[in-house]
Amino acid sequence: MELACLDLEGVLVPEIWIAFAEKTGIEELRATTRDIPDYNVLMRQRLGLLDQHGLKIDDIQQVIATLEPLEGAVEFVDWLRERFQVIILSDTFYEFSQPLMRQLGWPTLFCHRLITDDSGRVVDYKLRQEDPKRASVKALHSLHYRVIAAGDSYNDTTMLAEADAGILFHAPDNVIAEFPQFPAVHTYADLKQAFITASERDLSL
Repeated sequence: MELACLDLEGVLVPEIWIAFAEKTGIEELRATTRDIPDYNVLMRQRLGLLDQHGLKIDDIQQVIATLEPLEGAVEFVDWLRERFQVIILSDTFYEFSQPLMRQLGWPTLFCHRLITDDSGRVVDYKLRQEDPKRASVKALHSLHYRVIAAGDSYNDTTMLAEADAGILFHAPDNVIAEFPQFPAVHTYADLKQAFITASERDLSL
């Protein structure tokens, strides 16, 4: 049995922190795991910036409510779900995800949680586990699933390496150059073909 695992931001939906940076004008919030490989370093930077500028979770959620999936993403997820069980493995937070997951048809999502105080200030975050994307694929292997995974950033590469087949999608040049072992594609049509190529089944129907 084959299963598809996808990153969320940059693969199916816009980068939430980049959208928030554009709304607030805080350039440093544009940093993502495409730029800073260590997720804990990145999140500490983000929390510091939120505190510095007096921004709360409601401010971020208001921006998220205006976002839509990337063009073609909904159709791609529909195509994929006809052929695989699909799990989204993301370093986003459940407190962010609901509006976007609704538009994608509620695929299964594994991600993290934010910790806020009574005023809505984001005081911390709770990772589901260390290296969660790789750990999820490893767990799925223990259940005898064959996994094809796709992602775009440094924090996806351990997931791609653990999967039976890993695909870079919409990845920046620096990630593609550092991980040439993974095929890199940039359109949903090419991503479909990459899944077809990686699959042990006939997915052409």
